[in-house]
Amino acid sequence: MGERILKITGIASVIFTVGTALHAFVIVNEQTLARMFELAEAEPTPGFLTAFRAVGCLYIAGNAAGILALQGKPRTWLFWLVLAVNATQAAGVAAVPPEMWTATRERFGVPGMLPSLITDGGALVLTATLVVTAAATRSVWAQKRPAR
Repeated sequence: MGERILKITGIASVIFTVGTALHAFVIVNEQTLARMFELAEAEPTPGFLTAFRAVGCLYIAGNAAGILALQGKPRTWLFWLVLAVNATQAAGVAAVPPEMWTATRERFGVPGMLPSLITDGGALVLTATLVVTAAATRSVWAQKRPAR
């Protein structure tokens, strides 16, 4: 079971790294943000895009670190990093204002919404999987503990 969890995590991390990069640097751009602020009837916030992309870079790095799971070595620190990154990224679907979804759909259609939906929704599924298997096996990466 442990090898399977590591493989699933590594593959998901590849997908989430690409999805986060697409969302942060292609989908969310000056035009999308301008439309989002317009829909929200709010004044554009100076530096918002820069700050958004800085946070995106942190998630890209965190997801990229998760790719190390493909090495098949159950590192404890990696489990906790992957769990933290994915648990917080999973909140993205709820944290993204509805105006951003509308602006994205108007500019890119449904395909433009997919990077965030797959990444954030997938992060929720991966987080639940890691938590449930850790609770069930009482170990990280579903590693079997020797009998005492």
